[in-house]
This record gives sequence, structure tokens and C-alpha cells, in this order.
Amino acid sequence: MAIDNKYTATDRLCDLIDDNFKLLMVMSRFGISLGFGEKSVKEVCEAENVDCDTFLAVANFISSEQTSFSVEELPKLSIPSLMDYLKNAHTYFLDFVLPMLRRKLIEAIDCSREDNVAFLILKFFDVFVNEVQEHMQYENEQVFSYVEALLGGKLNRKFNITKFASHHSKIDERLKELKGIITKYYTESSDNLLLSATLYDIYSCEQDLASHNLVEDCLFVPAVMQVEKKLRNEQ
Repeated sequence: MAIDNKYTATDRLCDLIDDNFKLLMVMSRFGISLGFGEKSVKEVCEAENVDCDTFLAVANFISSEQTSFSVEELPKLSIPSLMDYLKNAHTYFLDFVLPMLRRKLIEAIDCSREDNVAFLILKFFDVFVNEVQEHMQYENEQVFSYVEALLGGKLNRKFNITKFASHHSKIDERLKELKGIITKYYTESSDNLLLSATLYDIYSCEQDLASHNLVEDCLFVPAVMQVEKKLRNEQ
């Protein structure tokens, strides 16, 4: 099943954002700044030196909420542009949203008492962050370096993208357990509004991480597999 091409290059970018506000993060990770006026997707991408086909592939994939489609019907995209998008997403999670969530958790829960679940919540969160860091660092240093060499015509016989995909952990799943601890067992909050707002942000982060994983699994991995197949046939 092909991705539903809901959005096209001639659509106004502001209309895409109005239709699905989650595309704000897609736009940001492609390095597109706000203040684009009435310009079309193509016009904005050209002005920002962003590959339009890749932007539309990601935007349509995320908006369609598909989890799979035929590799033969993989949309046209630029792997270097998609890698830049993924790297920027990693920076967003590691340098911005996860530190922000930890600060909010510290403000929202009471760590001054002994024998409460506040310490468990923070410990659980820190373990989760360490896992995310290791996961994304591996992709930044190993997987993306492999793909860059691949694009340069160098085929590595000891590694391929299928090996990465088979061990691609779902880093958003631990957040489900953290949410359960907070909602079911934490009863000592002095600021319920702040804790609820923090929990809402955790839900949002979980969805964002899940969407990020799907882009890697359903767009990035199949696109790299096509390059590997081409190089093998040539060699």
C-alpha cells in the first residue's frame, strides 16, 4: 500500500500546519524556519535548500499514520536529506525535550520525603534517557556513517541495514511504564496541575518517539536497502 499523497508541492505550507500541527516538528527538523507567509511547500523548500520530495514523503507518511507499505512503492526521497532530518530529531530529543521533561518532573514531584515513589520515577526516567542516548548515538556514529559510505559506493560486507533493522529497539516503550507508575502509584503531588501537564508532555514525547521510529523503519531502512541492492548488483 503506497503512502497517501495527501499533501503536494503546490499546497501552502501554512495549510499543512493547520491541518496537522505535528508537522511543525517535521518542518523544524528539516531546518525550515517560521515566517513563510503564503508560500507553497515547494517554494519554502527551495528557499531553505530542503529536498521537497523528502519533506513531502515524511509529512505524508506521518499524517497517514501508516505502519507499512510496499517497498516497491517507496516514495521518491533523498537519503542524505532524510538523514539530516533524523539527526536533527536526535538533537531535539537528547538536547531539548528529554532535559526539559526531567526538569518538569523534578518540579512536579516531591523528592524531599523518604519511602515514596518519586525517586523511583526519576531513576526510571534516567534509565530511559540513557537508553535513548545509547540508541541514538549508535545510529549517529555507526548507522549513518555506514550509509554515507554506502552512498559513496562502498559496500560493507560485514554490516547491512537489515541487521540494524532487526535490532531496532522501540525506545518509546519504556515511557509507557513510566506513565503507569505516575498515574497509578504517585499520590503525593503538591501541584496536580503541573504534574498533569508534565504527564501530558510525556505522552506527547512517547508519540513523537514512536513516529520517529516508524520513519526510520518504513522510509529510511527500505531506501537504504535499495542502495545496497543496487551496489551488490553492480559489484
